[in-house]
Amino acid sequence: MNKKLLCLFVIFAGLSLTTLYAQEKAPAAETEAVAATASNSGLKYLAAAIAVGVACIAGGIAVGKIGAAAMGAMSENAELSGKALPFVGLAEGICLWGMLVGVLILIL
Repeated sequence: MNKKLLCLFVIFAGLSLTTLYAQEKAPAAETEAVAATASNSGLKYLAAAIAVGVACIAGGIAVGKIGAAAMGAMSENAELSGKALPFVGLAEGICLWGMLVGVLILIL
């Protein structure tokens, strides 16, 4: 588990560094406000990508664990299928919230 977290951290660090250093140089005639907006636009896209990515990874892990537990419970008692389905839907909602946060980051 620690190796997976270390790999994710290295990937996120590499993406953030490439985003920071890959920005185009602004012409000298631009004002400070426009230059500040241009420098923050790359970080905005990175923040939205991280919000959606982390939420989808967490939602996938949650759906996997809840789905496995629900299938095990349904194999013993078939009447539990209706009770397990809302929990899977709640776990999928994590992905939707991440996408909503990403869209709000890009719009605002």
